[in-house]
Amino acid sequence: MVRIEDVRACCTDDAIVLTEHLLTRMKQRHIRLEDIKYAIAKGEIIEQYPTDYPFPSCLINAENIHIVCGLGEGYLYIITAYRPSQEQWEDGGRKRKGGKL
Repeated sequence: MVRIEDVRACCTDDAIVLTEHLLTRMKQRHIRLEDIKYAIAKGEIIEQYPTDYPFPSCLINAENIHIVCGLGEGYLYIITAYRPSQEQWEDGGRKRKGGKL
């Protein structure tokens, strides 16, 4: 399982890896790197993906932004970032409607 403390510890400029997918989505969704770092610093892990390849990952929620990231080999891989929709999420983006993954 990914721990928020470990994610935060790797959230440094020399340990963050921004995926191509993330960079594309950041432009499309008008999300800044500062928004992502803030979400990691203040957010909470709401879902775990322990079988993700090549490293376990998690979903972080903070103030209307979701971050999917994985930890491995001393690096924090930011996979994607988005703003949760009210149609799919409830409780301030903490819980999927219908309990589906």
